[in-house]
Amino acid sequence: MASLSGNVQTVLGPVHPDQLGRTLTHEHLTMTFNCCYCPPPPDQSALSDGPILMENLYWLRQNPYSNKENLLLNQEVEAVKEELISFKASGGGFHIVAGAGFYVDATHTPETRAMSVEQLTQVLMDEVLRGADGTDIKCGIIGEIGCSWPLTDSEKKVLQATAEAQTQLGCPVNIHPGRNSDAPFQIVRILQEAGADVSKTVMSHLDRTIFDEKKLLEFAELGSYLEYDLFGTELLNYQFNTSVDMPSDNDRIIALRSLISHGYEDRIVISHDIHTKNRLVKYGGHGYSHILNNIVPKMLLRGISKESIDKILLENPKRWLTFK
Repeated sequence: MASLSGNVQTVLGPVHPDQLGRTLTHEHLTMTFNCCYCPPPPDQSALSDGPILMENLYWLRQNPYSNKENLLLNQEVEAVKEELISFKASGGGFHIVAGAGFYVDATHTPETRAMSVEQLTQVLMDEVLRGADGTDIKCGIIGEIGCSWPLTDSEKKVLQATAEAQTQLGCPVNIHPGRNSDAPFQIVRILQEAGADVSKTVMSHLDRTIFDEKKLLEFAELGSYLEYDLFGTELLNYQFNTSVDMPSDNDRIIALRSLISHGYEDRIVISHDIHTKNRLVKYGGHGYSHILNNIVPKMLLRGISKESIDKILLENPKRWLTFK
């Protein structure tokens, strides 16, 4: 553990934080997302099992969780590799940090639900110190730790274990909050009660969670990193919560500018959270370089300084990812 202090743990081993470069703090390079499949209306059922085609791309962008093939990002190793090369060419860093832990309760096995906080803590620590899933590839963060709304008993135990593991390791944490504006507050309270370092914790998906500026600023006061990580996602109807009007990228930039104007530029991180095929360039999507190629120029155009952008993409991720 002493060798981790002051370093960032990548899948290839510890590196000095200054080696990172511009960093996206919430991406998936390979995964299956079958757990969140949403059946389409009966008159669109043929699109569910069909391939991804040019003529259904718009439907797919609006209903990304209703096509089964779209949920299998793990099939796109070469396409992702090509995009990472493009990301580096666009000015991004090229180190990969893996996440340890457990997603939302719907993905918990009976064995996971039966574990004590102490047992869950040991799993998390082993994935950081020894390697994940039977490999010698060590995780460099705990997360994204999945939370539902309302929070389940199993998820609460995982949060408590996360806090305990973080206390022992001094590692960064990333949280997926439930889809309710009160969820981030509840999660931070549980983490604090369990002894977590909230200043080393990222609260993900704020762009689909807290929309009221006053409430957002109230949450910002609690001290976590504030992650806007759905850049590139612009939906008419958000399948997981139809009461939410998903913001556009322009709306996200406005929210970032507000947080900066209120003094929180040292706590902001951004990303795309790519987790389905349709968001890859191969399928007409925005890809992993969207923020660098499109969002940064628009941020500059809207009066966000280069100094603030460097904090968001360079300094804040570097500080968050460094072990204490």
